[in-house]
Amino acid sequence: MTGTKSPRERYREQMRAEIKERAWAQIAEAGAASLSLNAIAKQVGMSGPALYRYFAGRDELITELIRDAYRDLADAVRSAFEGGADVAGLARTVRAWALADPQRYFLIYGTPVPGYHAPADTTAISNEIMTVLLAAHSALPARPATPFETHLAGYTPAATSAAALHRALTFWTRVHGVLSLELAGHFTGMGFDPAQLFDDEVARL
Repeated sequence: MTGTKSPRERYREQMRAEIKERAWAQIAEAGAASLSLNAIAKQVGMSGPALYRYFAGRDELITELIRDAYRDLADAVRSAFEGGADVAGLARTVRAWALADPQRYFLIYGTPVPGYHAPADTTAISNEIMTVLLAAHSALPARPATPFETHLAGYTPAATSAAALHRALTFWTRVHGVLSLELAGHFTGMGFDPAQLFDDEVARL
C-alpha cells in the first residue's frame, strides 16, 4: 500500500524510540550533562559506532529530547486552554506537567547543558506555549499601563496588546520561579505545602 513503511523504517523508528527512552532514564538518574551515548549503546545491545546510525551525536539526541518535551508541554497547554482553562488553570497544567517528570522540565527550563546549543526550531515550538498564554491574558480586563508595558510596545506581536504580553511574561517568570525552586528541593524542610504557595502566587497574578 502506498505510504506503508518498510520493515527497515519501522525498525529504525523503534530503535530511535528505545534510544530516547534510555536517554531519559539516564537523564533522570544523573542529569543531561552526564548523557553517555556509549552507555546507551550497551543498554540497547549495540556498539557505540552502530548507535550513530540512529543519532549523529549527543547534540542531535538532546535536540530530539528537547523537541519532544516542548511538544508535549505545548500540546498539554493548548489542550487545557481549548478545554476552557483560564490563566489559573493553565498554571496548574504547567505545574502538573513539571511534577510528572522533573528531569524533563529541567532539560528545557533548567541549567543549559554545557557545550550544547539548541537549534532555532526548538524555540518555535516553545513559542506555541507563549501564543496560548497571550490569548489567555488578552481576555483579562484592561488596566493602567506600566513603564515596562510602554517599553514592550515595540516588541509586541501583531494582534496582541503590550498589557497581555506583560501579563504573560509575568505569569511565565512567576510560575517557573516557584516551580524551579520546588522541583530543585529548595522548599524541603521549610514546613509548608509548595502547592499552597503555588496557588497563592497564581492568585496574586
